[in-house]
Amino acid sequence: MADVIDTPDSDPFDAIVDAPFDAALSERYLVYALSTITARSLPDLRDGLKPVHRRLLWAMRQLKLNPTDPFKKSARVVGDVIGKYHPHGDASVYDAMVRLAQDFALRYPLVEGQGNFGNIDGDNAAAYRYTEARLTRTALRLMEGLSEGTVDFIPTYNGEDEEPEIFPGLFPNLLANGASGIAVGMATNIPSHNVAEVIDASLEVLDNPHVEHARLMELFRGPDFATGGLVVDSAEAISHAYETGRGSLRVRARFHAAESDNVVDREAGIERIKGGGYQLVISEIPYQVQKGKLIEQIAQAIGDRKIPILEDVRDESDEQIRIVLAPKSRNVDPELLKESLYRLTDLETRFGLNLNVLDANRTPMVMGLKELLGNWIASQIEILQRRSQHRLDQIASRLELVEGYIVAYLNLDRVIEIIRTEDEPKPVMMEEFSLTDRQAEAILNMRLRSLRKLEEMELRNEKEELLKERDGLEKLLASPARQRTRMRRDLEKLRAEYGPETELGRRRTTIAEAAPAVEFSMDAMIEKEPITVILSKKGWIRGAKGHVDLDASEDGRGDFKYKEGDEAAFAVHAQTTDKLLLATDSGRFFTLGCDKLPGARGFGEPVRNTLDIDNGAQIVAALVHRPGGKLLLAATTGKGFVAETGELLAETKKGRQVVNLKGDARLNVVHPIAEADDHVAAVGDNRKLIVFNLEEVPTLARGQGVMLQRYRDGGLSDATTFKLEDGLSWQMGGKGDRTRTETDIWQWKVARGAAGRLPPQGFPRDNRF
Repeated sequence: MADVIDTPDSDPFDAIVDAPFDAALSERYLVYALSTITARSLPDLRDGLKPVHRRLLWAMRQLKLNPTDPFKKSARVVGDVIGKYHPHGDASVYDAMVRLAQDFALRYPLVEGQGNFGNIDGDNAAAYRYTEARLTRTALRLMEGLSEGTVDFIPTYNGEDEEPEIFPGLFPNLLANGASGIAVGMATNIPSHNVAEVIDASLEVLDNPHVEHARLMELFRGPDFATGGLVVDSAEAISHAYETGRGSLRVRARFHAAESDNVVDREAGIERIKGGGYQLVISEIPYQVQKGKLIEQIAQAIGDRKIPILEDVRDESDEQIRIVLAPKSRNVDPELLKESLYRLTDLETRFGLNLNVLDANRTPMVMGLKELLGNWIASQIEILQRRSQHRLDQIASRLELVEGYIVAYLNLDRVIEIIRTEDEPKPVMMEEFSLTDRQAEAILNMRLRSLRKLEEMELRNEKEELLKERDGLEKLLASPARQRTRMRRDLEKLRAEYGPETELGRRRTTIAEAAPAVEFSMDAMIEKEPITVILSKKGWIRGAKGHVDLDASEDGRGDFKYKEGDEAAFAVHAQTTDKLLLATDSGRFFTLGCDKLPGARGFGEPVRNTLDIDNGAQIVAALVHRPGGKLLLAATTGKGFVAETGELLAETKKGRQVVNLKGDARLNVVHPIAEADDHVAAVGDNRKLIVFNLEEVPTLARGQGVMLQRYRDGGLSDATTFKLEDGLSWQMGGKGDRTRTETDIWQWKVARGAAGRLPPQGFPRDNRF
């Protein structure tokens, strides 16, 4: 037997198209992008659903999973969806179904689940072979009218079945349940809202299409999340976001304590505990924040000492959320603790509002609230018209039959005679009684038991009712005002079902602008305690509790022990909340938190363990940072300037270079300027003194400064500031703490940059003030 060779009818290379690669790629990618936008990621404004959700609910309706019917396995639903309507992965379909059932994800759940459908801690749902589901009453409201000709049905992906293009129900699902999705080049993020408020705003637009946006926002207050919480933006910010369709809303957890004998402030979530302390209770967390991860985040912040005023966090939740926060001490300000948690954890999040939806023409568009409601109302009016027209067609069809039946009853004997005697009774009846084909067929198919006198009366009553209903529907279709009235009546009926007095319709999220934030800094979270900071000449630092009496010691630096060969260099009184400024002779300033100092039981620790101070640099000043303070900085060259203390704070351990020095110059003057000081006194190694006005010295953030005093040889020995009226003072040598003040200082007062003259008698021989 000879081999049979199949010769193709056409050459496969004939199908190859010669086109630029970039054009072909962009064309195909555009097709994919449009498919993603219109058939996967963005919701339709008419029913607020994406295709996967719509197909899920439609499949459940086909399975007769009504709220009054028994549950069925989720696997059955998922199988029907991916087999008949949605040819995608079972995991993605089941995940979508799970979300429709989660009362913490959807404000008005569309699926009622039985079994483990996940929780707010972030745990996943059980596999679909273990869980069961059925529709909720809200889902039925969304699908009302599907069998009344209200929407078009389109073929499924394989052409074997049909599915609705949208759901026609009056329930405003888009705004009620919100939506989120990422398409190609665009995204959507719509929060959930309160149905009663959505309906109130819709009624306002229905009555007055030109209503002002401000009026709508009086009725439509903002998001109403499934998990409650607080939206703390201003009314203006919320209104602007809904007017433009884009914005960002701040959502906070709610601190609220259940009624008990220990409650101090229920609305603030403060409970009293043993020992006179208190604890804070969180009852609601921001939307889409997983409780388990939130508690881990707070615990991590405690472990990293980011919130040092917080001692512990406990999860005491059951069906209701109850997260307990224990502060470090009773003296911690509750508002400060809350503010620190808002800033450092997900107890405050931002919800990015993006009202990007598909309009009735399947075109993606970002709409403001008014435009969104106007389009939704227009779609519902169209659905009302289609429902009315469909009912009119049904009435016309039924009237045709009823009129035929009435003719049969009026001529019953003759009809029976025709049926008994004629071989083809239908054409005879149609000709004799002027019947249509459908009427004649219906009469021939009528049962004998229907030939009762009572039946004739019922038919006449039915005809009158049908004519009356037809008249009403024709008037409705002919009058836009009647259509708006009918829609208003239907919306008010729906509002009664989801009103604020009902459990499901009660507003959960509070819209309230946050009070001005408590001044927040990490320093504010440190418990304030007095300490004495001691720094030795070799750079060992420590912090002794309390303010030690430094004046009682011989050197005015306290009676502390030091390592052999070391001695006191600086000793200052501070608080644990203060920042310590350390200046080196290289002109670099370093910042050290007083709460981080080692204790004073030992010798302390080398400051170079904490700060990157060069080994060759000497610390020339240690002083407590005072906000708004000023320092006179001067180098051995005689150049100097005034620096604001706020500009000297360094955020890293490498410090901040403030005074620029050249050659062998060293920073040797760091002098705090009193508020009343108005003059500068400088003395050189050559023992020449100069006094000039403080205003002549510029205020800089960094630099070399200006020449304070000139020298032929040597350099600047010391400088200070003083009030001219009070005179110039200096420490006398010898025993005791003696100070001399020279008020007659006019002889030394010259312009900045002069050489100066010898100081008054009694001026210290070391040329230092």
